[in-house]
Amino acid sequence: MKIVSYNVNGIRAAINKGFIDWLTATDPDVICLQEIKALKEQLDLSLFEEAGYSYNYWYSAQKKGYSGVAILSKTEPDNVTYGTGIDYMDFEGRNIRADFGDISIMSMYLPSGTNLARLDFKLKYMDDFQKYINELKKDKPNIIVVGDYNICHEAIDIHDPVRNKNVSGFLPVEREWIGNFMESGFIDSFRHFNKEPHNYSWWSYRANARNNNKGWRLDYGMVSKTLENRLKRAVILKEAKHSDHCPILVELKN
Repeated sequence: MKIVSYNVNGIRAAINKGFIDWLTATDPDVICLQEIKALKEQLDLSLFEEAGYSYNYWYSAQKKGYSGVAILSKTEPDNVTYGTGIDYMDFEGRNIRADFGDISIMSMYLPSGTNLARLDFKLKYMDDFQKYINELKKDKPNIIVVGDYNICHEAIDIHDPVRNKNVSGFLPVEREWIGNFMESGFIDSFRHFNKEPHNYSWWSYRANARNNNKGWRLDYGMVSKTLENRLKRAVILKEAKHSDHCPILVELKN
């Protein structure tokens, strides 16, 4: 089972940059999108259906052109859950989950802490999301939470850890939270297979950052420890350039 996660920074813009051809060539079983910045009604769904993703589910923010997540699948899920039931999260369209047999896959877009007000919002979200997941695991022990976490966990995950130590995305409180999230029963699938530095999933559009590989690893495939023996590989798909992020892939054994 191949699962891809991709913050597309606007699905319509990504389509204009060749996203559909890339999706067809990459051929995941499930792709989770973040920051779609569109309503379902604004999209030509036949593009996804012709690419093999007849089952596509969109959860947009109430604010137009903002946030939003989606799950596209080749096979019909047993169940799709829109949001978390926590209203302030759901207003921004940040969580959608689909169940396939004994596996539950969530596309998540954690807020960024671009200013003090949004940082407070992010920290509250993180705490409430942890509580939500703790409850969810009681019924759905095999969870895969992929998406843009807007956090670099360790110094190895950011190109300049010293200068960015006081920047949201690499604050001690954020790093501690993502570490605790893993300790609560999740595997950082990429680091499970790859311990090497200089592996990032987001680059600023400024100062030629991507060509110079001055990036941040903000996108994760967090896999329940119950699925550890089914992990096959996890990679960052750096060749895809439809966004300021690149996709990540997690593959499970059947």
